[in-house]
Amino acid sequence: MPNPDRAALIDRLPKAELHLHIEGSLEPELLFALAARNAVAIPFANVEEVRAAYDFSNLQDFLDIYYQGMAVLQTEQDFFDLTWAYLQRAAADNVRHVEIFFDPQGHTARGVAFETVLDGIERGLIAGQRELGITFRLIMCFLRHLSEEDAFSALEQAMPHLDRIHGVGLDSSELGHPPAKFARVFAKARALGLHVTAHAGEEGPPEYVREALVLLKVERIDHGNRALEDPALVRRIAAEGMTLTVCPLSNLKLCVIDEIAQSPVRQMLDLGLMVTINSDDPAYFGGYVGANYYAVADALDLSADQIVRLAQNSFTGSFLSDAEKALHLERIADAANG
Repeated sequence: MPNPDRAALIDRLPKAELHLHIEGSLEPELLFALAARNAVAIPFANVEEVRAAYDFSNLQDFLDIYYQGMAVLQTEQDFFDLTWAYLQRAAADNVRHVEIFFDPQGHTARGVAFETVLDGIERGLIAGQRELGITFRLIMCFLRHLSEEDAFSALEQAMPHLDRIHGVGLDSSELGHPPAKFARVFAKARALGLHVTAHAGEEGPPEYVREALVLLKVERIDHGNRALEDPALVRRIAAEGMTLTVCPLSNLKLCVIDEIAQSPVRQMLDLGLMVTINSDDPAYFGGYVGANYYAVADALDLSADQIVRLAQNSFTGSFLSDAEKALHLERIADAANG
């Protein structure tokens, strides 16, 4: 399929994004604007210095600067501006539904109220639904480098707002922090009726993916690359129809893969896995959803049918109702036919 035809197909397909850290959409320009607005000192003289710092050799290198960037987010308006900026970029990529992560522990530890974070993000999401036609679900992540007790505290802070939070996730430093560490807090979240998902198999071993399935009883696996090392685990993921939220440009930037042609997306498709394309932390990793689709479609020489399947998977693997999913799948079928 010629590249221009691929790009045109990708552009017209409706998409959902299921793996997006809203704090990771903080572009250098907005970082500078918020630092000035809130009188926060940052160790960069200009936007170019920030972009030069976005050269990571592993996940921890990225997380160090990611948490540093968070310091400029202080008011409800800051979180609104962050969310609105992301949604405008998502709309340009024909994203029609987003399920975004936020990290309350990264903010409350700095003295920012839980409600300040939630109110700003939710206000942005509601504006995006009203003005851009993008529906949403909101997923509160636990930081896995902190203790399970800290996660329980975050869940307790969320209790008055569970009608506004649709699920919980697990992110941050993976190695040394297996899903098993959070089995009890995930059990409580499930009992509260929340959806559950977890990062596993990005840098961590296949066993982390298995723990997320067996112990956390997740509905989705975020990343999941290293599951491919375990054939029995692959068979289980396929049999359960488990969605994998893969982030190609993130994998490249964090040296999970050496080149985009090593992305596991095509192999996952060939194995019948429910793989989706997402941008993870796009301000840091060089591309939003459209750029991730373009990169893997070209590098892996994906067919039109495979590209369409990725878009379909993004809605099928979402937390939308069956009726809402069906409507989006109809729109994908129309777009695929030109």
